[in-house]
Amino acid sequence: MTESPAHTDLWPAPLAPGAVEATVTVPGSKSVTNRALVLAALAAEPGWVRRPLRSRDTLLMAEALRAMGVGIEETVSSSSSGAGADAGEAWRVIPAGLRGPATVDVGNAGTVMRFLPPVATLADGPIRFDGDPRSYERPLHGVIDALRALGARIDDNERGALPLTVHGGGALDGGTVEIDASSSSQFVSALLLSGPRFNQGVEVRHVGAVLPSMPHIRMTVDMLRMAGAQVDTPESGGEPNVWRVSPSALLGRDLVIEPDLSNAAPFLAAALVTGGRVTIPDWPERTTQPGDALRDIFTAMGGSCELSETGLTFTGTGRIKGITADLHEVGELTPVIAAVAALADSESVLSGIAHLRLHETDRLAALAKEINELGGDVTETEDGLRIRPRPLHGGVFHTYEDHRLATAAAVIGLAVEGVQVENVATTAKTLPDFPALWTGMLGPVAGATTVSRA
Repeated sequence: MTESPAHTDLWPAPLAPGAVEATVTVPGSKSVTNRALVLAALAAEPGWVRRPLRSRDTLLMAEALRAMGVGIEETVSSSSSGAGADAGEAWRVIPAGLRGPATVDVGNAGTVMRFLPPVATLADGPIRFDGDPRSYERPLHGVIDALRALGARIDDNERGALPLTVHGGGALDGGTVEIDASSSSQFVSALLLSGPRFNQGVEVRHVGAVLPSMPHIRMTVDMLRMAGAQVDTPESGGEPNVWRVSPSALLGRDLVIEPDLSNAAPFLAAALVTGGRVTIPDWPERTTQPGDALRDIFTAMGGSCELSETGLTFTGTGRIKGITADLHEVGELTPVIAAVAALADSESVLSGIAHLRLHETDRLAALAKEINELGGDVTETEDGLRIRPRPLHGGVFHTYEDHRLATAAAVIGLAVEGVQVENVATTAKTLPDFPALWTGMLGPVAGATTVSRA
């Protein structure tokens, strides 16, 4: 687990004054925004990305594509509104000849560090990728090895990780490649997104253990098809664990980004924890986002939900039930689910999430350590967490520069007085203005909360 820096910025997580009654407008999906930017950059004509998420990860993606020669123009209409994402904002993406030399800062964004090396193989010139210290520890070998097998030249000092340089030749033959994507489904998505531009397309054959986060691969496939690509998948009658993308031109689309359903997790959790009611506007009837699973998961933990034209309304009863759940496909929801489970009236067992040890931090170790330091009883298993609820007390909850650890801490703080979140600003990675959204949900008394310095 990455060591957390000494806590200098402490955000007192507000205690809920009672049952929460709120409507929270959640900004756009990071996963959809960054896929949309890549596909628009590779298209044969300009396109629009409307209501994009503006966060560290998406701005890093936009700046990286600009560095490689793609035009991205930002516009805002006078009717704009909303918190964290501007309802009237749109990015016009103007494809151009990809070129180097260029340097890309990936920060600690998995989508940037994995989706863009395949794009860089199509550039005319070298593209160097670098990022935050934690990015050096995150697995990238699946993408690097696959691109080499497809004919790309990559210098990474044989580390299988950042920093690295892709020596783009203006094209890549493509073809069939075997990869082990068991540590990240993004390895598969990365190759598929650029596949239509490879001379032979690409056939990705996963040969490792069970793939995590399959909804994200389905998201990639759906968006490729929307852009005009032909994609064969296991679900469409193809071989198990094999995805084929035919070579073709991509269409410039006009795409409106869905709300980020995973980022809705702490707000829905607030209804469950306080016995209140929270509505998330514009929740889609059909989506490939993993966050849609929250409807079933939080209902099993004691609440109820209703999806209407207004959005999704989740209602808590004041009772939180423990849960036994395999979260393999929706691992990113684990931190908030674990936080809710720590406040439940019975034990929870969360499994299928060993891959979370390779995310922004070792999320399993971090959750166990931080909840336990508040008086909890959380143990790591081989592939998950066992959470036995105990009376919790206040204290500093370290985030390890992981946005989802910060939102999990805020959920615990609703019911436990004195929880202080170290570096709540890390939420800007995917959820800008989280503290304002959170305190706004709770009302003017909670909104008076300020950041202190230790």
